[in-house]
Amino acid sequence: MSLEALVSKYIVSAEHVFNEVEIVKNAVTVDAEIVRKVLEYAKAYLEDAKYYRKENKFETSLASVAYCEGLLDALRMLGTVKFEWPTKEEKENVK
Repeated sequence: MSLEALVSKYIVSAEHVFNEVEIVKNAVTVDAEIVRKVLEYAKAYLEDAKYYRKENKFETSLASVAYCEGLLDALRMLGTVKFEWPTKEEKENVK
């Protein structure tokens, strides 16, 4: 699948969600076990990203790591986890 087709696929899916999404009126309490499960999904996406990078499938790797980051950011925004993304300098020191 070309990068263009892959991007189009993700855009169509996201547009569908935005057309159907409903905001829940009541406050949500998230069980710690659910948070752990979402963290497991995020970790699996990260492992997929590393695998596809090794296989030189960079587009798929990018999509996988983007899913991982999205799940992590969502958990953080819900207040269920605490973390900070590495700074630009910290990222450069890893290379």
